[in-house]
Amino acid sequence: MSKHTEHAQRLRDDKAIHYNCTQAVLVPFAKEMGLTEQQAFDLGFNFGGGMKRASVCGAVTGGLMVMGMHGINDVKVLNKFYDAIKENHEGKLECADLLQVSKKKGIEKKTHCDAMIQQSITLVEKLIEENR
Repeated sequence: MSKHTEHAQRLRDDKAIHYNCTQAVLVPFAKEMGLTEQQAFDLGFNFGGGMKRASVCGAVTGGLMVMGMHGINDVKVLNKFYDAIKENHEGKLECADLLQVSKKKGIEKKTHCDAMIQQSITLVEKLIEENR
């Protein structure tokens, strides 16, 4: 587990404050993106729960934001990110669809979301390293 995924899991396990999926992806990268943790928290606020509309998964949007802040904007690289996530989740990227698939498999929501956050961070770290 990387420092980013460990940090994200600590945030998700904190019972004092809720970190949505986007925030849990962004906050561990805040310093290297030139943001405070509060700024990253605020930036990600409206993207959790699929933009609060069960749209694109917050862990996915958080990953896209981190890659953007690292100068990754090549569509081929972004498609690698999308494809890797879809490959592990029956072709889904939408929060509602992802949760539905997990529920059918008997996976609880928090467990599912924590795994999405970890997967997103791991992919982002790999793509940043490959595209330096």
